[in-house]
Amino acid sequence: MLFQTTIAGSLPKPEWLAEPDMLWAPWKSKGAELDRAKRDATLLAMKIQEDAGIDIVTEGEQARQHFVHGFLERVEGIDFARKVEMGIRKDRYKAMVPQVTAPLRLKGRVHADEARAARAHTTRRLKFTLPGPMTIIDTLADSYYGDRVKMAFAFAELLNAEAKALEADGVDIIQFDEPAFNVFMDEVNDWGIAALTRAAEGLTCDTAVHICYGYGIKANIDWKQSLGAEWRQYERIFPAIDASPIRQVAVECRNSHVPLELLGLLKGKVVQAGVIDVATEAVETPEDVADTIAAVMKFVPRQNIVATTNCGMAPMRRDIAEAKLRALGAGARLARERLG
Repeated sequence: MLFQTTIAGSLPKPEWLAEPDMLWAPWKSKGAELDRAKRDATLLAMKIQEDAGIDIVTEGEQARQHFVHGFLERVEGIDFARKVEMGIRKDRYKAMVPQVTAPLRLKGRVHADEARAARAHTTRRLKFTLPGPMTIIDTLADSYYGDRVKMAFAFAELLNAEAKALEADGVDIIQFDEPAFNVFMDEVNDWGIAALTRAAEGLTCDTAVHICYGYGIKANIDWKQSLGAEWRQYERIFPAIDASPIRQVAVECRNSHVPLELLGLLKGKVVQAGVIDVATEAVETPEDVADTIAAVMKFVPRQNIVATTNCGMAPMRRDIAEAKLRALGAGARLARERLG
């Protein structure tokens, strides 16, 4: 089927699970009660996607407080008690982050509960997101390795172990989220692609990398306004991504200043084209979605296009997010009628 739909990964959490409309939202329960609430929210997130006509669903990242730290919480060698302030994404914003203080090891499985619950309750293709190695090391402080590259590859090994386990759980697509790729372009080419490749090594399911200009939060919106009329950062990294074994690339297209012609550099990839803008509460129409798909088709073969959201929806109002999902599903159907 042409123009299958998916989402970048996250959805807003229900008010009974966590504080609404914010990142790093505090949980509203703990212990076994929190575990049950996370499971219930996971099943609800999938139901909402299915009702909206989303073909490749995710668990909505309902069991994670943050897309990176949800993974780090299950890693030994990280001290969450002594956080330090650090600039994120080349000092785009400051955050209090944990420190790596010892060799990195997994404590066990990271996302088994939500992955298995999701797989048991949908017959649709299931995508699961993990943070990429470069983005992880840009989201915590190093007080042990003394070498960014060495630490990134240590995380890549841990990610690979969890990714293989997720594949065994029945996940169809493993997506690594690398928003840091549009900030550290030289490092992407020097070692970032290699670290990403190590994280995906040995997987037989589909693999993807998600690159974007960030959530629709003020720090990111302000930063994007400083980038000028055209955002050509991807021109420097798309050739290396295209040469990698990663099969799919997710990139924002709706209301983006990324010239769509750059998608033509991803000759060998399926492109998850962002047709829903998560940086605005304005809800797209199905016609908007179909028009963006048609614009992407000028540079990507139609059979290689998957329609998705520009980025995660975690900090968005639930009613707005659900309306945007419905527009995504309806817009892809309209595109099939017009362009199929």
